[in-house]
Amino acid sequence: MKKQIVLAVLVMIGFSSLAFGDEVDKRFQQARKYLKDNKMTITTTIEQAYTQDAILVVGEGVPKKGTTGAQKRLTAITAAKVIAQRRLVELLEGVAIVSETTIKDSELASDVIKTAVTGFIRGTQPVVQDWNASEETALVILKIGMSGPKSFAATMYEKILSEPKIKKELEKPVYLPPADLQPPGPASQAYDGLVIDATDYNFRPALINRIFNARGEVLYDPAKISQKVLVEQGCGEYTNSVDKGRAALGKRGVRNPLVVKASGTVSPSDLQVSDTTAAQIFSANQGNGFMADARVAFVLR
Repeated sequence: MKKQIVLAVLVMIGFSSLAFGDEVDKRFQQARKYLKDNKMTITTTIEQAYTQDAILVVGEGVPKKGTTGAQKRLTAITAAKVIAQRRLVELLEGVAIVSETTIKDSELASDVIKTAVTGFIRGTQPVVQDWNASEETALVILKIGMSGPKSFAATMYEKILSEPKIKKELEKPVYLPPADLQPPGPASQAYDGLVIDATDYNFRPALINRIFNARGEVLYDPAKISQKVLVEQGCGEYTNSVDKGRAALGKRGVRNPLVVKASGTVSPSDLQVSDTTAAQIFSANQGNGFMADARVAFVLR
């Protein structure tokens, strides 16, 4: 129904085709300057949205037929905004909530999630409205933060953590070290964060990324973290190298993160570690409590 409404609006106000990847062409200097000054790119994948902590979608529109003067610019901008919103819908449908559950799946099963997504999309505001008078074409960029106040995460965490279907999915046994497992020796300096290298596996970011041991017990469960922390910081940082993971956590005040490698995946958005690594993570967290503050960085391919 949502897509039918969007298409109906496009027919009424006019639109033009899009051919953007992560660049905006030279017809729109204001938009190009915004992207350059903010060191950002148009979002093409969900992974990209997490690594730059924002979604940027673009739409290009032309005036409604029969309009003149200022109406041309206004109707073209309206068309561009609607197209950008359509792109946002398509991107958000691929956001994983937890495990195999995506926004699209939850829309079919949950009116709560569907209402949250629809309301969020309607409330987005453009950061760029560029008008090329010579070609009578408008371009709009919508920016949506992945974390922080009024972000996508703020909207979704409020809903999903009280959603029965999601809560049931999150009910997993909590990890406790085996009694016969020798604890790791003391570190010269206490660990105050965690970097987990998942580059050997097809792991994707989600609103809730968890870490399990080999027996399916959960070490890191963002659903148990305070909603305030999740809203402000998300369930972790996402980078493509260990060094970048260290640097990202450094902005959160982390000085000595524990660096480990994942041993596998439980699902596309849940990682697994060996029993030895699980004990090491547990011990390090007991001394500092960094997981309660989501001081975790996931390293993606």
